[in-house]
Amino acid sequence: MKEAFRKIGKSYAVAAAEIGCSKPRLVAVINHGEWPKKGAAELRGKLRDFFKLNGADIPASLRNEPETAPAHPNESEDDDMLLRKATLTQATRRYFGLVRDPFNDEIRSAEDVYMTPDVRYVREAMFQTACHGGFVAVVGESGAGKSTLREDLQDRINRDGRQVITIEPYVLAMEDNDVKGKTLKAAHIAAAILEAVSPGTRPYRDSEARFRQIHRALQESAKAGNKHVLIIEEAHGLPIPTLKHLKRFFELKNGFDRLLGIVLVGQTELAQKLSENNPAVREVVQRCEVVTLLPLTDGRLAGYLKHKIERAGGDITKIMDESAIDAVAERLTVRGRSGRGVEEHSLLYPLAVNNLVSAAMNQAAELQMPVDGDMVRGV
Repeated sequence: MKEAFRKIGKSYAVAAAEIGCSKPRLVAVINHGEWPKKGAAELRGKLRDFFKLNGADIPASLRNEPETAPAHPNESEDDDMLLRKATLTQATRRYFGLVRDPFNDEIRSAEDVYMTPDVRYVREAMFQTACHGGFVAVVGESGAGKSTLREDLQDRINRDGRQVITIEPYVLAMEDNDVKGKTLKAAHIAAAILEAVSPGTRPYRDSEARFRQIHRALQESAKAGNKHVLIIEEAHGLPIPTLKHLKRFFELKNGFDRLLGIVLVGQTELAQKLSENNPAVREVVQRCEVVTLLPLTDGRLAGYLKHKIERAGGDITKIMDESAIDAVAERLTVRGRSGRGVEEHSLLYPLAVNNLVSAAMNQAAELQMPVDGDMVRGV
């Protein structure tokens, strides 16, 4: 199709106007064979008419109708939710005047973190827990920035020169049951605490003696002026018994002072496990504050993109217009029916935004034009 289009000798802009589609959509179809999810049959008909009117042979790819894919009711929603990883090409960075990719491995200092009100609150909650004790669960969708805030916490402790010992049990292959993977048990957490607070000390085999050993080690470390924080990532994979045992660790004290702060970091399943309707964890629920990372709604998307692009040395006004930002918000909002009518679910989290905008910018650089709404919708 690309060769047949080239022989006609018309620009993409002129051809798009004649066909009645956007220029980015036409480029995606002609050059990459990427058809829209909706209206593909109508566009195929318009393209056939375009080739006929211009005296060109209809390409074989337009003469043969594509096979109809089996219908899956949730397929369109899944396509919107799962965006493939995209990074800016060197040509794209050069075209838009960016010194680095603003959306890929971009967090190199605390200044690179975009602070919304809820991010600032979660950040402070984690820091206060690390420095003064407490029990907090940070919950967010995949790509919401949870791990970034955990890294920021460690960086902030180091920059401020705080005497805080961070304890992070390894959670590789962790699942909430032994069928899917390995469960993280209280004994593993105890071993991680002892290794961090008193390196080289072998834990006792007897559970009662081991717990007393940990309590004593934390007390000795606290006398030296240290604070301690237990950070568990992927905490949605914690089994219920381990969640219940965390209460015992949290209650370790030296007089009135708590010896251990606890920060759980996990996806939305963690909030479900810590629901007040779950009687199995009621003792934990009464002590644990659940804080949630919200999507970039209510006008925060524009500020996020501006911040990211400026940190990479660019000017957002020269890269994308307002229609592009609106299209990103529209594309990452999923609508579905429920018993209460049509509900909207926002997927405007940093990772999804980064992938979508990166793909649109690569396409825009190929066309030598700024990103607009049609470009985003055509990705």
